[in-house]
Amino acid sequence: MTPSAGRRTSWILVATFAVAMAWVEAAVVYDLRVLVDRLEPYQPDPLPIAGRLGGIELVREVATLVMLVVVGCLAGATIRARLAYAAIAFGIWDVFYYVWLRVMYGWPRSLFDWDVLFLLPLPWWGPVIAPVSIALLMLVWGTLATASSTPPPGRGSGVRLWSAAALGAALALYVFMADALRAAPHGLEAVRAVLPTTFNWPVFLVALALMAAPVAPLVWNAVLRASPGNDARSLAAPRG
Repeated sequence: MTPSAGRRTSWILVATFAVAMAWVEAAVVYDLRVLVDRLEPYQPDPLPIAGRLGGIELVREVATLVMLVVVGCLAGATIRARLAYAAIAFGIWDVFYYVWLRVMYGWPRSLFDWDVLFLLPLPWWGPVIAPVSIALLMLVWGTLATASSTPPPGRGSGVRLWSAAALGAALALYVFMADALRAAPHGLEAVRAVLPTTFNWPVFLVALALMAAPVAPLVWNAVLRASPGNDARSLAAPRG
C-alpha cells in the first residue's frame, strides 16, 4: 500500500468512527433531553440535576473528548498526524451530531438555533452554526495536514500561526461562556438560569479568523499543487 493510499484508508476509518460515535452521542443527548423535558435546549437550566445525573453527564462529556483524541493517536504515526486525525474525528463528529439530532427529532430547525454546547467549566451557549464552523475548520486542517507531504512551516512561523489559533480559541471560548461568566459571581443557581439573548458575532468572527491561521498555508499549498503546470519543484525554484 502506498503512503497516500494508507492515509486515505486512515481518513476513512477515522471518519467512519466519528460518524458512528456522533449517532451514539446524539442518541444519548436525545434520551437525556426527553428524560429532563428539555427537547428544546434553549431553556434555563438545560440539564436539571436529578440525583447523580449531572455529575455523570459531565464525566461523559470529558470521556467523549478522550475518545476522539485516542482515535487520532491510533491513526497517526507522528505528533502532527495524531493531532490532525483527532481534528478530523472531532470535526466530523460535531457536524454529524447535529445531523443525527435533526434526523431523530427535527432539531435544530436551523443553523441559528441556540444550543448549550458544553457544560465544563461553565455552560457554553451559542447558535449551532458557531460550533459547526469551528468543526469544519478543524476538519479542513486535519484533512490537508494528513494529505500533504509538504513539511510544516518553520519553527518561528509555526509558533506565530499556532499562537494566533490559540488566541482565537480563547476568544471563542469567551464568547460561548460570556453570559455564564457574568452570572458566576451570583452563584450556581444564577449560572443555571442563564439564557443568552444575543451572540457576539464580531468577536466570534475575529476568533474564527485567528483559528484559521494554521489552515491558510495548507489551503494555499493545496491550491498551488492543483494549479495546471505547477509542481513542488517549479514553485520552489528561484526566479532569476
